[in-house]
Amino acid sequence: MLNISNAKYYDDDALKYAKGIAIADGKITSIEDAEALDAEYLAVPGFIDLQIYGAGGRLFSAKPTIESLTIMEDDLLKKGTTGFLACMATNSPEVFKECIKTAKSFAKQARNFLGLHLEGPYLNPKRLGAHVPEFVSKATLEEVKSLLDLGDGVIKMMTIAPECQDEKVIQYLLDHDVLVSLGHSDASFKEATSAYDRGIKTTTHLFNAMSPIHHRQPGIPTAFFNHPKAMSSIIVDGEHLDYEVVKLAYKLSKGRLFLITDAVTPCDIAPYQHIERDNKFVMPDGTLSGSSLTMLKALQNCVRHCDIPLHEAIKMTSLYPGKLIGAHEHLGQIKVGSKANLLLLNKELKLQQVIFRGESISTK
Repeated sequence: MLNISNAKYYDDDALKYAKGIAIADGKITSIEDAEALDAEYLAVPGFIDLQIYGAGGRLFSAKPTIESLTIMEDDLLKKGTTGFLACMATNSPEVFKECIKTAKSFAKQARNFLGLHLEGPYLNPKRLGAHVPEFVSKATLEEVKSLLDLGDGVIKMMTIAPECQDEKVIQYLLDHDVLVSLGHSDASFKEATSAYDRGIKTTTHLFNAMSPIHHRQPGIPTAFFNHPKAMSSIIVDGEHLDYEVVKLAYKLSKGRLFLITDAVTPCDIAPYQHIERDNKFVMPDGTLSGSSLTMLKALQNCVRHCDIPLHEAIKMTSLYPGKLIGAHEHLGQIKVGSKANLLLLNKELKLQQVIFRGESISTK
């Protein structure tokens, strides 16, 4: 049994003080609240990152091995990410299959690895960003069936450009519990709104690699802002978006915006050669290709640069992505009965301790 004492935490939007948070068998078993405390720590739910390519110096698609996923798990746990989807960019069918087979095998021993996010290859060639054009294709129902059959449940999320795909393909993904995200898309406002209405729940890295807002062509961001249920990820590193744009996005979509890192690692293996430059990663031609973010840094940026209240920034790292993947009943919250995946932060929002499934994890 583990007990966290003298901590503060947020229950929804209310700040509460806990004399003790008791943990047993990997779950929170009780919370003893107090009127007020000189709390040493802020307790927050473990971070959930639904789009990360690499960690610990390993880019999964470049070296799709059990060892790579193990290194990623260890590195991310030390940094407070207690749940993540390993992301794969547009690549050859052979690499996709190898990654899926490895992920399926690794899932049997996984700790914080939650599955795969396939970002491609079914994207719009007009909005590729750093994705490799020769591997982009229009989906066929047979291909999609083959991928899902091979994955046997490990493919949790897929980014597609819906305006380029047949309705039967999108419906097949939705019917087989794949979280479909609208991204790398040139969809019009009408097309994006229709996609959300048909069951596409979320959007990939808002503003990046998508049709923009124009006063006569409102584009995907406006469709997202105006939709009552659609969610979106956002990269808050100060490089992918100006912080002032993040402020605007938050004001227009409170409760529907969540954080991802979109993080990569240095890589000199084709086709994705990521070069770290000025706190971001670029391809050899200078194209922005990924971030050097951690989820903790994204949270800090939201609070320090984007006027996002701390309690809301915390939800953007945990509760909202947890809800999106249907895991919020046991992940992303500090509640009795939830899994004991907790982080202790100091007053400067620096990570002091990681607790995963009720056990303390070294942050070194």
